[in-house]
Amino acid sequence: MGLPSDQELIDSWRNQPAPLLPLLHAFHARDGHLSEEAIRTVSKALKIPLAELFGTVTFYHHFSRTSGGLNQPRVCTGPICCLKRGRELLQALRQDGAVQMPCAGRCDEPVPVIWGNGVMVGTQIDSLAMRPSPLPPPNPDGLEECVFASIREPGRATLNGYRRTGGYEALAKALSQMKPLEVIEQIADSKLAGRGGAGFPTGTKWKAVAEAERSPKTVVCNADEGEPGCFKDRALMEYDPHAVIEGMALAGYAVGAERGFIYLRYEYPEIMAILEEAIRQAEEAGLLGEDILGSGCTFRLHLRRGAGAYICGEEGSLLNSLEGKHPFPRNRPPFPVTHGYEDLPTVVNNVETLASAPPILRKGSDWYRSLGLNGQAGTKVISLSGDVQRPGNYEVPFGFPLKTLLNHWAGGPPPGRSFQAVTMAGLSGGFLAGDDLDVSLDEPSVRQHGSFLGAGGIMVLDDSRDMVEVARQAMAFFAEESCGKCFPCRIGTTRLTERLAGEAGPGDLEAWLAEVGDMSRTMKATSACGLGMAAPLIVDSLVRYFPEQVRAHVGG
Repeated sequence: MGLPSDQELIDSWRNQPAPLLPLLHAFHARDGHLSEEAIRTVSKALKIPLAELFGTVTFYHHFSRTSGGLNQPRVCTGPICCLKRGRELLQALRQDGAVQMPCAGRCDEPVPVIWGNGVMVGTQIDSLAMRPSPLPPPNPDGLEECVFASIREPGRATLNGYRRTGGYEALAKALSQMKPLEVIEQIADSKLAGRGGAGFPTGTKWKAVAEAERSPKTVVCNADEGEPGCFKDRALMEYDPHAVIEGMALAGYAVGAERGFIYLRYEYPEIMAILEEAIRQAEEAGLLGEDILGSGCTFRLHLRRGAGAYICGEEGSLLNSLEGKHPFPRNRPPFPVTHGYEDLPTVVNNVETLASAPPILRKGSDWYRSLGLNGQAGTKVISLSGDVQRPGNYEVPFGFPLKTLLNHWAGGPPPGRSFQAVTMAGLSGGFLAGDDLDVSLDEPSVRQHGSFLGAGGIMVLDDSRDMVEVARQAMAFFAEESCGKCFPCRIGTTRLTERLAGEAGPGDLEAWLAEVGDMSRTMKATSACGLGMAAPLIVDSLVRYFPEQVRAHVGG
């Protein structure tokens, strides 16, 4: 059987919702790259102006325009992989045409290499191997978990494995015993908030979409966790895909949406197959599609794979990407709850947020609130990586001490070393160091120290690390991933990278600090989205915690 023709590929996707990305992926997989002819064919079929489509295709990291590009190894050179021989591995694979890529979400087991449609991990060529990502380690204090409570059960990713511990009971209960508003009220009463970084109250978001008058409505799962140091959603989708699916179906019932999308980051190809199989199982069991469990409720779920762009983790960019547009952030207002996918009311929730909904509906909002400490409600998954003995995903109660996580749960620093700093919110929250490592893991506490918890990625740096170089690499990442829509971010991240590299700027310390401070304030005040607002925290915190290293760098 030969390869599918252009027309067969077009016909398979043209009448599907959100067709551009899967159609581009189909041509990319068939040919090993996206040729000019293929782009012209897609442009004509979907009636997208050719210049606009070229701009969109070239915006993404992983759509190769060079023959054979799909099969070139792509080596992660994210912050943790750079600490763990990522650049050395890249050089060793140059003979195979290797290129670098940003953080690929395997910080707990570096270094990931995407080769064709597979992902291998290892720090040397002869150690590269395909293997499942590490299971979340159980916490040593036996604290009750929410999303990780059953994730370590054998066969959990299958429908039968999920159902053994109460899977889909929440959906059955909601459809048979609860009105949509009652579902929303229970989620709101639990105080569940967005786990992707923004922290917006989930019940408030669902209620706004439910009350919106226009339809059809949509539920979108943001599974594009591109923030360096974050890999929690990967674990949830790999080992507990049905929890995400059930959470989406619950959201669909609550807000009156009959369609949903999972927007999956490109760097998780093996998760694509796991989700596809889980969706198929749920459909065959009558848990997705028409007349779910005989209730008359309809919810159809579609899986769409991104193509490598950090900015697509921002909900406006993600929605534009789904719609086949250039993935710039959207101006707000209006917000997605009223003007989301196809300009219609849309819920956009993170993987962890959606996976939290079924246990809350099963066990009650009081139960969920009780999991937190010191008046905080619920739990948060922390992705811990870097210079720590037991990296991994840890589900902690809000209010849990950071130092207890680092020293007790994760085993402390490498032998003979001490902790120098951690990054918060992946990279976006900048550094915490010194006495501020006594912070507790909740937004009020972290924000008191000029940072934020965000999606919960924490990268640990011991006392052997050059903090100016770490900051330079972080800012270079933001400069590379800036979408370019607004000049404060586009220019500011580039100029700050130059200052941290010693390539430009004053040689006098006071003048250097004044210039960098001015750029930071401007970016935070005038950038169009969170990337440009958060990136300066890297420099702000570097100056605050490591003045002597900055002085040595500037030389003034």
